[in-house]
Amino acid sequence: MTKPLLITDCDEVLLHMVVPFSEWLNEAHDIEFSMKGRDFANALTDRKTSEPVAPERIWELLGGFFDTEMHRQHPIAGAVTAITEIGKVADVAILTNLMDHRRDARAEQLANFGIAQPVYTNQGPKGEALKRIVEEYQPSVSLFIDDLPQHHGSVGEIVPDTWRLHMIGEPEVAPHFGCAHEAGNAHARIDQWDAALPWILERFSQGEPASPPQKAAA
Repeated sequence: MTKPLLITDCDEVLLHMVVPFSEWLNEAHDIEFSMKGRDFANALTDRKTSEPVAPERIWELLGGFFDTEMHRQHPIAGAVTAITEIGKVADVAILTNLMDHRRDARAEQLANFGIAQPVYTNQGPKGEALKRIVEEYQPSVSLFIDDLPQHHGSVGEIVPDTWRLHMIGEPEVAPHFGCAHEAGNAHARIDQWDAALPWILERFSQGEPASPPQKAAA
């Protein structure tokens, strides 16, 4: 008998990312990070010039962070306990948008916190990658968690019977992104693991594939 399957993102769901990234930018590069109008592309300002950091430089900085600074990251409150509990009744896979050569470092990073689950890397929308994982596991029911609204839309288009939970576990980031549940692309928005865990376990205990989500009431 197949198990349920949880496919979860890592950054801002399992581990804090923006806060340690911003601390490193400040210390090592004299760059200020401040979310402005839900726009990550304009969040970085060079203090020397007071100019926004160019997009290509942002990608370089992100790559540098993941190459040398992942030790700064630490778990979102409740994440390790929740994944442990979910792992008692379901398979768990991590789907993270990192370049493929960083997969082993991410797997080791998570294992050091007690999240020793298979890690899949991806670039771009996550729908096709999630489809491949679901086809590999053949679960009784699948559930996807991510902090970025666009990935819920991608998964909804390609694997519509997967339950979708929008979670942004970093309080510094959560207010600055639109809600995939309000947009009708996720079945719920829950930003704390202590509240998300029973919702997830209920979906798994019912064992029913997801129906189309309804837009949240305004």
